Amino acid sequence: MIKNIESLFSLKDKVVVVTGATGVLGEAFIAGLTAAQATIVVIGRNEDAAKLRVDTVAQAGGKAIYIIADVLNEQDLIAANAEIIKTFGRIDALVNGAGGNIPEAVVQPTSGIFDLNISALKQAFDLNLFGTLVPTQIFGKEIAKNGGSIVNISSVSATQAVTRVLGYSLAKSSIDSYTKWMAVELANRHGDKVRMNGIVPGFFITNQNRALLTNEDGSLTARGEAIISKTPFKRFGDPEELIGALIYLLSDASKFVNGENITVDGGFCAFSGV
Repeated sequence: MIKNIESLFSLKDKVVVVTGATGVLGEAFIAGLTAAQATIVVIGRNEDAAKLRVDTVAQAGGKAIYIIADVLNEQDLIAANAEIIKTFGRIDALVNGAGGNIPEAVVQPTSGIFDLNISALKQAFDLNLFGTLVPTQIFGKEIAKNGGSIVNISSVSATQAVTRVLGYSLAKSSIDSYTKWMAVELANRHGDKVRMNGIVPGFFITNQNRALLTNEDGSLTARGEAIISKTPFKRFGDPEELIGALIYLLSDASKFVNGENITVDGGFCAFSGV
């Protein structure tokens, strides 16, 4: 019998690596992990933001370090892995939060559908898919030694045709496929020690999509209004509303969950629009 339900969701003494931790969603992830008493490794490219994340954790009484690294650079991540092991001796979990769109990959309404920027589409694909796969290759080896959890970040655009964001959508669809494939292979080789799952966020205002969804005065663009009309909750998500799913998937509360996605979208995917 479970004596304390809180212990199921606790990440106390667990070393959790978070890529893309300097972004808007990454900030919420760090706040949730701090509350769950995890030891956090902040990985990103913006040193000022990374340092701020670590300072915020320390002010809350938590433990964190930051490492500046590019998730597409294997040597950066190998060096980061060595630093983490030297500092903490282990890695228990990975949050593949790095990703996003490339401005040049956004298909403009006035551009020809047969005149796509292929180079930019490839960049968006690499950032999201290989920005998830490469960190898993490197940090996953350490997780497999003692067991733990890996969480990927997908998108509603992986299963819904969301206009203009082709490269991003293709990559997120691939992440869904990778999550299932890798979850099965991890189980085949490591039993129930390592699991991989994903979170599917709906629409949240971030630095990358703000100009697409809102005007300078804060009002919604036509695209923003279309998204709200398709979302039964009639609002965008608050980044903190992703924390519950994240902590669940990282903690022992989800020990028998593998190869699954948790959708956090205010009902966007459930609604036909009619």
